[in-house]
Amino acid sequence: MDARAPARRTSLAAIAACVPLLAGCGAPGSPAALHGRILAVGAESQYANVISAVGGRYVDALAIIDNPNADPHGFEASAAVAQTVARARLVVQNGLGYDAFMNAIESASGNRARVIDVRALLRLPRSTANPHLWYGPRTMPAVARAIAAALSAIAPRHAAYFRARAARFVASLRPWRRALARFAARHRGTPVATTEPIADDMLAAAGMRNLTPFSLQADIMNGTDPAPQAVSLENRLLSAHRVRALVYNEQVTDSVTRGFLAVAARAHVPVVGVSETMPAGASYASWMMAELRALERAVDHGVSTRRLAR
Repeated sequence: MDARAPARRTSLAAIAACVPLLAGCGAPGSPAALHGRILAVGAESQYANVISAVGGRYVDALAIIDNPNADPHGFEASAAVAQTVARARLVVQNGLGYDAFMNAIESASGNRARVIDVRALLRLPRSTANPHLWYGPRTMPAVARAIAAALSAIAPRHAAYFRARAARFVASLRPWRRALARFAARHRGTPVATTEPIADDMLAAAGMRNLTPFSLQADIMNGTDPAPQAVSLENRLLSAHRVRALVYNEQVTDSVTRGFLAVAARAHVPVVGVSETMPAGASYASWMMAELRALERAVDHGVSTRRLAR
């Protein structure tokens, strides 16, 4: 579980108290305002993007965490968020504590919406240490198919439509998956360093060898002070050119991360910024491809990409 999440849990007691009152109130986004479309919620913008891709004209997909320029770990759920979740007929959430506030809202609202918990969908143990599941190439195809099945149960007469759109979405990921395979064929075992485990699953699929201890990644992810020995090791990886790139969370930087970036700059090690939420105007497929292209520029040409276009 991400220990940087306390701020977004502090207001849940108030939200829980508000939900029963809100459940009977009309509001933008309520079923009455949807003109017959299904209201579906993605806890994170990437999941809402998949909902939209599968649901098409029969679904209104809303994201709870969708600001590409903000720290998603600082998200504070509001009464408006509680109302939206309470009215949704389908909810897709990451699980693994990444969006634990959703569980509290769902429980408080008494909403019987279909909930797709991605951790459970992938049959991952609750002890899975890296919650950034959407960077794994097998995640979103499974999510798309589960969304199609859930929407088909809600609106059976549109089942063929949802299945076809899910298949189209899965097909849209093939260029990314092929590019990952080509990259891995050329660079298997190439060493990299990271600050957090955000893109670790994509790096593994790309054949990269992450030399940063997971304990250091987890400490930075959870906002705790890493061990001095781990910091020294990371600095040596960079200053001694033992890695071909430093991959870091460009949405959330602290003094430790900034220190690593400074060492990388002095050592002329290219850096690659990755993010936890999609850049504005991106789709999931284009976002993942852009992250991989940035990694290619770093490894093949020594070019840094600190931040994807916003």
